[in-house]
Amino acid sequence: MTGIVTDADLERARQDPAFRHQLVAGSLNVLLRELNKLRNAAPDANRPGQLREGADLAVQLAALLQRIAANPPNPGSDRAA
Repeated sequence: MTGIVTDADLERARQDPAFRHQLVAGSLNVLLRELNKLRNAAPDANRPGQLREGADLAVQLAALLQRIAANPPNPGSDRAA
């Protein structure tokens, strides 16, 4: 998963739990890769706040992945996680 998530991706994720999991996992991987680049970049006064914000978002994505895995879809249900 790389690049920008499109409206079509979001619509598919609402309907397809496996794709939703893949989309969130891919987004988490991209975020972690970018945080690692930021951590290794030249010193910047904004970096601590950016790293904190990125870490908070990573925790939220990881929690979402856990909820998706813990709540498999019910047959006939069209509710998205």
